[in-house]
Amino acid sequence: MQITAVILAGGRGLRMGGVDKGLVDHQGKPLVAHVLERIQPQVDHVLINANRHLDEYQRFGVPVVTDANDQFEGPLAGMQAGMQHAATDWIVSVPCDSPLLPLDLVSRLKSAVEVAQQLHKQVNTLAIARSQSGTHPVFCLMPRTLCNDLDQFLAQGQRKVSAWQAQHPHIYVSFEDEQAFTNINERQQTSL
Repeated sequence: MQITAVILAGGRGLRMGGVDKGLVDHQGKPLVAHVLERIQPQVDHVLINANRHLDEYQRFGVPVVTDANDQFEGPLAGMQAGMQHAATDWIVSVPCDSPLLPLDLVSRLKSAVEVAQQLHKQVNTLAIARSQSGTHPVFCLMPRTLCNDLDQFLAQGQRKVSAWQAQHPHIYVSFEDEQAFTNINERQQTSL
């Protein structure tokens, strides 16, 4: 199973006053750099989904892909862009504002999908991370075969990640480290 990671950095950053969150400094480097360092060793390829400051994102040395339109339609639009541009059959999405994401995220999501495929013959199974605080739907391993389905879901005006995921066979993979899913949504958090 070859996997492309899609780092979701295409939002408006409204909770941070409209700044481009992926480029916000955290402990001496942009948030997206932390995420890239943690996810890149886990996958075959990496894409960054961004809709602003494309030149700055391209400096990280991986392809940068934009949403299908300029409406900032949320994480699902970034997942869609990832599906449309990935060269692998599977993608894993991660947000740009979670600099502590698990170092075994992809291997654990992948193992869960492989078990589901063997035991239940579920071809289009999604694997979604969860921890004690709840589910983390944007930390998701998904097959690109669902691309057309996602296109239709977005075309209907739907935007909720978990609502799209609920329409397909999915499994939750539990992670113990609660801090791994900390996302930085406010300026004062960048010093954590």
